[in-house]
Amino acid sequence: MVRVEFLGPIQKDALELEITNLNELAAILQADKKLSEWLENSAVAVNDTLVSSLEAPLKDGDKISLLPPVCGG
Repeated sequence: MVRVEFLGPIQKDALELEITNLNELAAILQADKKLSEWLENSAVAVNDTLVSSLEAPLKDGDKISLLPPVCGG
C-alpha cells in the first residue's frame, strides 16, 4: 500500500492505495474532477524525490506527494 498526499492548495485528504506505478495513480486521480485540474501542473515526488516518469515503480510503504505550483513574493 502506498500513501498519496496532496500539498498546498489541493484540498484533499491523503489516500492509501494498492498501486504499483504512477500510471495507475494518474488514472485514479483523473476520475476526480476536483483533482484532474491539478494533475497537468503539479510535480510528483516519491519518498521526497521528484520523479518525471509515470512508469516509476512503487513499492509497499512509498509516499507519493503531489506538489502544485506556487508563487511567492
